[in-house]
Amino acid sequence: MDATGTWDVAVVGAGPAGSAAALAALRVRPGARVLLLDRADFPRDKACGDGVAPHVLDVLDSLGAPGLVDDHRPVRRLHLQVAPGPSGRPHERGAAAVARDMRRPARVVPRRVLDARIRAAALAAGAEARTGVVRAVSVGSRDVRLGLSGGDGLRARVVVGADGAGSAVRRALGLPGPPGRATGLAVRGYGPVRADLADEQRIVFDGTGPPAYAWSFPVGDGTANVGYGEVLVGGAAPSRRRYLERLEALLPGTTDGAGSWRGHHLPLSSDPVRQPDGRVLLAGDSLSLVNPLTGEGLYYAVLSGACAGSAAVAADGGDPGRAYRTMLRRRLGRHLRHTSALQRLVRVPGVLAAGVRAAGDPAVFDDLVEVGLGRGLLSARVALATGAALAGSSGTARPPHSPRP
Repeated sequence: MDATGTWDVAVVGAGPAGSAAALAALRVRPGARVLLLDRADFPRDKACGDGVAPHVLDVLDSLGAPGLVDDHRPVRRLHLQVAPGPSGRPHERGAAAVARDMRRPARVVPRRVLDARIRAAALAAGAEARTGVVRAVSVGSRDVRLGLSGGDGLRARVVVGADGAGSAVRRALGLPGPPGRATGLAVRGYGPVRADLADEQRIVFDGTGPPAYAWSFPVGDGTANVGYGEVLVGGAAPSRRRYLERLEALLPGTTDGAGSWRGHHLPLSSDPVRQPDGRVLLAGDSLSLVNPLTGEGLYYAVLSGACAGSAAVAADGGDPGRAYRTMLRRRLGRHLRHTSALQRLVRVPGVLAAGVRAAGDPAVFDDLVEVGLGRGLLSARVALATGAALAGSSGTARPPHSPRP
């Protein structure tokens, strides 16, 4: 802190988004006074599928934190499958499956390991750590005051709220949370990896109701991260028991011997990004940045965190919130428009299965991976190939159209 007791940047939440923000702030302004505040001690568990796309590592590399998970083996194979709906109620027109090698492999790294390593990199770069719970946020003309549990408080010129879907920072500011129509819920556990799934990431889309899928991602130590998630459509929250039943139905045997079950909400992204002007920036899940097609949130977390940290120290005399929003829209704006359009399209019966069948073309497969794991766009060849596959399964279906760029 400086002589007035004010931090340059206080980051609330030391997960991937918050630690990336700290790394970015110190990358732009070495010597900046950056605080990483979290309610938990590290290492700590976090409910997630644990898949780390290469795009995540690209961002970390650019922030001066390369090779953080080089000791975890790459997983190149991705297997996508659509399970058919029951007879008489076909959410999808029949089953579909494709299995191919991705151009760049992913890794499966438990969040207990990944988050601690990114945070350690931020601390090594010069950030300071503190444990605490935010109870109040007061925004002044020159700084932001955070009231903490126990009556403590601190001041910062800019605050980055990276404290998850239930963000205390967002709530304290009175900002709305994710819209109910764009919220998912997932349950994750760890168990012995099924023998035929030891060398691939497998996703099986459910064909019985709302958009949903089960997954099995091999950790590389004889275990797998397995789970099931779906978009919430209203009504009572589903039970863990039903989620585990759906996981077992879609990926038989994966729940045998599995445990450490944890549930988590997925605030699915929409367009446009809802970052307000001012000295408080929201990143990752706090800003409802989760891919609405895949539930992938790590890439959005580190990318938005990097943008937030940069804007927090680079906007001297300007508005950090406005600068950050501009960065996000430049990097994610078109992508979010495309994923929002695709989320609506895959609700149309037959479209998802047609898209998976179209992914038998290697170029289409690669394009879809970029949309699902990075910031790719719905390409013309994906739209045309999906339309052709859809027309082949039903003469009455209309092919999807690409959203406007």
